[in-house]
Amino acid sequence: MKITIIIPTYNEAENLPPLLGALFNLPLQDLNVLVIDDNSSDGTGQIADDLKKKYPGRLEVLHREGKLGLGSAYIAGFKHLLKGKSAVIGQMDADFSHSPDKVPALIAGLQQSDIALGSRYIPGGALDRNWPLWRKWLSTFGNFYARTILRLPIRDTTSGFRVWHREVLEAIPLDRVRSNGYVFQVEMAYLAHRLGYSFKEIPIYFQERQWGESKMSFRIQLEAAFRVWALPGMYRDIRRK
Repeated sequence: MKITIIIPTYNEAENLPPLLGALFNLPLQDLNVLVIDDNSSDGTGQIADDLKKKYPGRLEVLHREGKLGLGSAYIAGFKHLLKGKSAVIGQMDADFSHSPDKVPALIAGLQQSDIALGSRYIPGGALDRNWPLWRKWLSTFGNFYARTILRLPIRDTTSGFRVWHREVLEAIPLDRVRSNGYVFQVEMAYLAHRLGYSFKEIPIYFQERQWGESKMSFRIQLEAAFRVWALPGMYRDIRRK
């Protein structure tokens, strides 16, 4: 069973080499990685190309012309991998906020579901213990907000640490997905739920990045607040299987 994890990057030169090392040391025989770099100014794209020599046949790199956003990076990755033979397609951040050690648990979760995701909001999961209270509240409220409006059956609607059976991504109308911030994760979960696919949440500890700068901004948060309300109207024609 071929497994490929998509990792979007923008200025992750310090994080990418140790992250790939950790992933390729996991006890998963057919684990592969697709790096999608948005023309990083710190040389991340070149580093990724150089690492292909260290991991022959297991690492692929797609280069994009500019900083085009998280959502469009994942859509490009999904479309690219659906042309190939990956049976399981995953996604994770490049900054170690998602622990590579949890990937096997996510893969195992697909034995009971169509999508498995790392969750900060179920027993055993947690946010970075060093986050200030206001930031924890904002994250918790954002998930409650999306979950309640869209009636999603998962606690962590914005988690970007996921693995999918390829059949789910084949069924989702990827060309219609337009979200580019973390609400992209909400939109994809909503579409999968509308189509009747099942979820399995795996508890994770979400750790703040140790190197590099956060990509979160007020504009991204504002997009999420308004986009959640728009989704039901946008996808009225999407029905359960």
